[in-house]
Amino acid sequence: MSTSESDTIATEATTQAPQTSNRKQPFPQGFLDTISTGWADRPDLAPPTRAQAPYAAARRAALSRAFPGDRLVVPAGGYKQRSNDTDYPFRAHSALAHLTGWGADAVPDSVLVFDPREDADGEPGHDVTLYLRERADRTTPEFYGDATIGEFWIGPRPSLAGVAAELGIPTAHIDGFAGADGDRVLDDDTDLTRTVSELRLVKDEYEIAQMRLAVEVTGRGFDDIVADLPRIIATPRGERAVEGVFHHRARTEGNGEGYDTIAASGPHACYLHWTRNDGAVVPGDLILVDAGVEVDSLYTADITRTLPVSGTFTPIQRTIYETVREAADAAFAAARPGVTFRSIHEAAMGVIAQRVADWGLLPVTAAEALDAERGGQHRRYMVHGTSHHLGIDVHDCAQARREMYYDGILEPGMVFTIEPGLYFQIDDLTVPEEYRGIGVRIEDDVLMTADGPVNLSADIPRTADEVEAWIARLSPGAGA
Repeated sequence: MSTSESDTIATEATTQAPQTSNRKQPFPQGFLDTISTGWADRPDLAPPTRAQAPYAAARRAALSRAFPGDRLVVPAGGYKQRSNDTDYPFRAHSALAHLTGWGADAVPDSVLVFDPREDADGEPGHDVTLYLRERADRTTPEFYGDATIGEFWIGPRPSLAGVAAELGIPTAHIDGFAGADGDRVLDDDTDLTRTVSELRLVKDEYEIAQMRLAVEVTGRGFDDIVADLPRIIATPRGERAVEGVFHHRARTEGNGEGYDTIAASGPHACYLHWTRNDGAVVPGDLILVDAGVEVDSLYTADITRTLPVSGTFTPIQRTIYETVREAADAAFAAARPGVTFRSIHEAAMGVIAQRVADWGLLPVTAAEALDAERGGQHRRYMVHGTSHHLGIDVHDCAQARREMYYDGILEPGMVFTIEPGLYFQIDDLTVPEEYRGIGVRIEDDVLMTADGPVNLSADIPRTADEVEAWIARLSPGAGA
């Protein structure tokens, strides 16, 4: 079972006063006298500098230029309580990870500090220091006495010298950090929070490589789901089985999932953020799976595929599915350097409005539905946006200014999703009965280059024919 603060070993002998926690038991003097002795030497070899270090240094330099003369404080954050004395797994703040190159192995309560200075030529700059807690090894009482940081409990932690060598950043003990009046502190300072978010709008070469890796591993996770469809169907809570299959891939080849997996079968596919995942996966239905692997650098994919559980689409399912794909293809065709980010959504909406109007679902024409002020009737069946930036957060750059995001211009190096959908709720009386309970979304991860968009997830089957062939190849007779 897990351990935490209340497991801390009393560092005094049993003659002392009783402890306040039933789980904080005193140890006899013999233990205290011997626990720090008798261990083999463990050489502390300097690790090589990480490949991402020069990229992170360039990001820090850009942030420094944006705030001359200001002291900037970027905390990693700490553990967050899950229940009683157990915590959620720690994940460093995305801005700290981006500015340091530290990923899944970042330690809680670290702080990145930019102290202002003037260069020899009078130009403003910053001295950057990463403050963190030194390792609680065998030479410290915390080694055996603190279940949160002690290496007897949690295993080796990075040393100050090791982190400095790996990341190329001077380090200091967290005890030496002190806040000061006038500090610009991330999440408390709107301008700083916005700027570090906007720094991620255009990805560098290292980030793009990590995005490709995340998509590649995610694709294998989708293959795992398709291959395991017979067992998933046989499981009473098959949606949980889907979640578990993907989790196995995410943890064995990455840090985990970049967000809670959506495994939405049948009418559940019409709930945009269905993460309860407690339903059955029934032949004849569609299952919408929205999932992404977060790799160790913390970059994540975000991909959705909608699968016919029986292996083949019914005619109405195929019609709806291919309409969503048509909308996705239109959005992809509209994406190119120099156009606004919002044009991706507008292209997808043009297809959605036209098709639902053709099916007689709208009280107005498609053109009227697309009117910016009086329209929107088609949005009943697709209320969400078509695209968002993607990277070290699944909804990356979310604090960027609107004129830099939705109204911004697409540039080479941007990575974003294209994810139109159609959702006909089980109780929606505005649609024919055969449409009700069908939800479809197709989501791909796209890299903008100087030559146009590249679909990073194109190898994961997309068309109705490709999806049926995929299931037949990996899971023949799944819905039989």
